[in-house]
Amino acid sequence: MTSPNTEICRLREHLMLGRRVEGDSLLLADATMRDALEGNRPLTRAERTALESSPLTLRRFRHLALERRAAEAWLGSTGMLRAAASAGQLAGLSTDDGCWSLHFVEDGATWQVILALAADAPFAARLMRDPPLLRVRDGAGAVVLQGHLDADGECEGAWPFAADPAPHFQRHGGGFAIEPVKA
Repeated sequence: MTSPNTEICRLREHLMLGRRVEGDSLLLADATMRDALEGNRPLTRAERTALESSPLTLRRFRHLALERRAAEAWLGSTGMLRAAASAGQLAGLSTDDGCWSLHFVEDGATWQVILALAADAPFAARLMRDPPLLRVRDGAGAVVLQGHLDADGECEGAWPFAADPAPHFQRHGGGFAIEPVKA
């Protein structure tokens, strides 16, 4: 059961975001709204008035706030070896959310594995600003790769298993997970 205050807040949000104003346009730049959301600087009185008077600007502000919340809440991503990927040599895998990819590069008798963060991932800016220790696990929980992202948003290491990537993932459930390592 929700509290009366929660219901009032939802109603107020619905009323403010649902309004239509003739000739409404986006009155604040994304950078200005992001700065306010991140606490880098408060909105000026004129900016607050613009935000309150423009439903379009208010909806954009809400979108940026939800995007920021999702970015801060990233706890990991998962993916699966697809049937098409199992037909030959495995070049790469992607997470289901599209935010990460794993690339496999054959280097003579060994393999290199490269974890790459998608530049458009909602949490990319935060992870690049303050890169956590990341761990990639196969479907059985074994560590495939562990490290920090470099300036290009990648982490690279030697493939740690005897079998090539495709047969290894096939034998270990076909799945993989990327997660921040908690200190």
